[in-house]
Amino acid sequence: MLAMMRMMRAPSVLSKGAISQRLLSSTAVPASLGRINHIAIAVPKSKSIAETGNMYATLFGAKVSEPQDLPDHGVTTVFVEFGNTKIELLHPLGPKSPIAGFLEKNSGGGIHHVCVEVDNIAEGIARAQSLGIRALSKEPRIGAHGKPVMFFHPKDCGGVLTEMEEI
Repeated sequence: MLAMMRMMRAPSVLSKGAISQRLLSSTAVPASLGRINHIAIAVPKSKSIAETGNMYATLFGAKVSEPQDLPDHGVTTVFVEFGNTKIELLHPLGPKSPIAGFLEKNSGGGIHHVCVEVDNIAEGIARAQSLGIRALSKEPRIGAHGKPVMFFHPKDCGGVLTEMEEI
């Protein structure tokens, strides 16, 4: 009984500094937060990406782009535009598509990544590296909006694949 009571003892109280340090080490943010540009959703291979986009148009009255192939990224994208943000629908393009790997683990599709805007991609990358956040490539690439982007490892970003896009 005494052993059980010791196990149930309340955790020690942490100072604000200790809490901040613990949060920073477990959920570090790759750059000073800008606006969320988009949330990317991987669409299952069994579903049409265009039809999925049309569902958002019908349900919410959103503006939906035509499908766009991005061979350098191994995806086909459709953007669904709302008044304050976008959803990026992703479909695998080619056998080495990173979305194909995601869909093998998540056959029903789902949220793939979150994209946050930054004013300067080089400064954002430098800040991420100074915090020990791993980039998934050595250099930024041009993303779907024609602007430089960088992806950061989900294990370093609170469990979420995080994209940084220069605006």
